[in-house]
Amino acid sequence: MSEACPCCGYLTLSERGTHEICGVCFWEDDGRTASLDEVRDGPNGRLSLTRAQENYRAYGACERRYLVNVRLPSASEIA
Repeated sequence: MSEACPCCGYLTLSERGTHEICGVCFWEDDGRTASLDEVRDGPNGRLSLTRAQENYRAYGACERRYLVNVRLPSASEIA
């Protein structure tokens, strides 16, 4: 069973917190579940999860520069 990406919400991750990159929004899942506004300087650079979610809603990727790396969710990834 797939897990929901914390950024876009689609069922794209095989497991949470394993640094898997979501194919739909290109967020690297570092397991974050709290402090969504905090910037950790981890795998997602200087991007908070809250900002990544806003970016995804605005233009379809966690950051605009990743638009070339993303795809639409498949029917099985829609919760």
